[in-house]
Amino acid sequence: MSITPDILNQFKDRMKLDDGEDDNLIHILSASNQELVRVCGAYDINTDETFRELVLERSRYVYNDAMEYFNGHFLSQINSLGIEKALEEIVLEDDTNATI
Repeated sequence: MSITPDILNQFKDRMKLDDGEDDNLIHILSASNQELVRVCGAYDINTDETFRELVLERSRYVYNDAMEYFNGHFLSQINSLGIEKALEEIVLEDDTNATI
């Protein structure tokens, strides 16, 4: 999933950043999105507000060179998203098995 201009602008507004480092910010946002999809499951940053907020927060920690604190500060949200995705997959699997 690529980072849209809307997401980039949300991050820049939150961080009070000007133009000039968009490429770096897109890289940070993309890496954060990929890592959280890996950990939490296949969420869409464009449609899931909770996931988007987590990506923006992780990106803020990366930008401020404080990544070592992110997991501890957001462990509850990370776990909640991971559990939610796992439960969705179980329900989908049960629905598939019920129709067979």
